[in-house]
Amino acid sequence: MEVVGDRFPALHSPAISVNSSGWNSDAVRITEVKSWLSSQFEAAGREVPEFEYTPRSVSQLHALATLSQSRSRAASIVAADLRLKAAEYRAQAARIREVLDSAGLSQERLTPDAVSSVQVVASVANLLNIRDTESSSFIVSMGDLSLRKAEVDEKRAKVQKDSKALLEYTRKAIARLNDLKKTFIKFDNEIDVHEAQAEHWQRNMAIMDSKERQYILQLNNYKALLSRVGYTSEINHGVLMEMAEHKKDLEKMTKPILDTLRSYQDLPPDKALAALAIEDKKRQYAAAEKYLEEVLHSALTVPEL
Repeated sequence: MEVVGDRFPALHSPAISVNSSGWNSDAVRITEVKSWLSSQFEAAGREVPEFEYTPRSVSQLHALATLSQSRSRAASIVAADLRLKAAEYRAQAARIREVLDSAGLSQERLTPDAVSSVQVVASVANLLNIRDTESSSFIVSMGDLSLRKAEVDEKRAKVQKDSKALLEYTRKAIARLNDLKKTFIKFDNEIDVHEAQAEHWQRNMAIMDSKERQYILQLNNYKALLSRVGYTSEINHGVLMEMAEHKKDLEKMTKPILDTLRSYQDLPPDKALAALAIEDKKRQYAAAEKYLEEVLHSALTVPEL
């Protein structure tokens, strides 16, 4: 691992505090960091740069060293396993070569076509990631490929179905977009007509407002007039009809009295008899007027139907 010297500048933070409680752990971490830095820089052929060990730098370097060492151990384990497998493969290849030589099937004795076929079989085995060229291995591998192919076909069918659905949605969306564009163009062309109609409605509204104020003023005038003539809410059409009927009755009752009064023109010249007759007629007329007032009063006090 190559470490650039300017990555560790001298930090201006206070140095690590030394106390009885944390000295052991800090010292161990600093020792581990120094050992790791030395090994890494020696592997790169360089010297460890000078810098101040602060709690922050030690913590970061210790975490980096721990991660690097764990990965190095993992890589060493993998490399050892690969070397072991390579040794096994070489030993197996040597045994197979001995068997082929003893059977007279060494590579030197095979025809070019046979060598080419063997290479093809080996290439297929490598492609299928199998360790040998046994028929069972090829069958198992082909079975796995068939299963994978079936899964891929299923996924592809699902993707095609989803693609068709998305395509149908896209077509519908495009159709709706075209409809919206046509509607927008239609509304855009009808703007002038609707503006003229709106202006006409506004003028009508102004006229209706003016008429409303006029009618309200007339209504108030009529209410004032009715109030001056003594009109009340108790007087309605039914009451007026009853009063008209009573008037007719009173006219019938007063008609004989009026006829009698008209006959007074032919009274005798005797003043005493005439005075008695006049007083009698006055009493009858007063009684009729009183009856008329009572009828009118009763008619006005009847509740509205």
